[in-house]
Order: sequence, then structure tokens, then C-alpha cells
Amino acid sequence: MTGTAEMVAQEVQTVLEASGHSVTVRMMDDLDAGVFQPGGTFLVCTSTYGQGDVPDNAQEFFASLERERPELSAVCYGLIALGDKTYKDTFCEGGTRFDNLLTELGAHRVGEMLRHDASSGTLPEEVAAQWIVPWVEIAETSVQESERG
Repeated sequence: MTGTAEMVAQEVQTVLEASGHSVTVRMMDDLDAGVFQPGGTFLVCTSTYGQGDVPDNAQEFFASLERERPELSAVCYGLIALGDKTYKDTFCEGGTRFDNLLTELGAHRVGEMLRHDASSGTLPEEVAAQWIVPWVEIAETSVQESERG
């Protein structure tokens, strides 16, 4: 809604590309459930809007996942959830909703979800840039283990 998730995604992309990873950032506006079809490793970065909803630009994407219910066992994912703890009941609920749905569809979450609190005084892109380094190591190990069977 405010561009913060996009800014965080771009910072994460910069950090990962600097360490030799190939990264594509895709806005949720034009996505549907098919984005996960090739399988692989994904990082979802989302804010929370309204009463714990995913943001407007993610509504159709989220709905397509609910509607089509693709089988996502070939997908590993991480999640960066942006929220504000002053909204206690809905803090990072947009990310939690994605997490629950992806797990329900068979995807495997790698590591813990990053939950950034906008009222903490920290910059989400800086927190995400630090979080992504150990996360990608866990993701690589997870992929290697699944390939070994």
C-alpha cells in the first residue's frame, strides 16, 4: 500500500545478488497461483492492511491461491511480514495469512518468518537485509537435503 514491501524486497535482492544469487522481484499485482508452478524457492514480502488483510495489490493473487488450490510440495518459501504492533490483534496478519495458506497447499516454510514492527524505530529494509543472510543459508541447506531424498 505504501511501497514499503517493495523497498524491502529490493534491498533483499541487492544483498542476495551481491552474494552471487539470482533474484527476480515480482509485484503481486499481476501474479496468480501459476507463479509457483515451476517449484523452487520463493520469498514472500507483504504488509498487513485494514483488519489483518493482505494489501490491495495482493488480494487477487491470494484469492487465486484459495480458489485454484495448487499442489505446492515443490515449493520452499520464506516470509517477511510487515506490520505495526500498535494494532495488536492484526500485527503481521497479512504475512500470517500467506504462511497458513502456503503451508496448507503443501509448500514448506524455511526458517522463521521475519515479523517487522513499524513502531519499533528500526528500518524494515535494514532488518530484512540482516535476516536474509542466515535465511538463505538455511534455504540452501533445506534444498540440498530435499534433493538427496
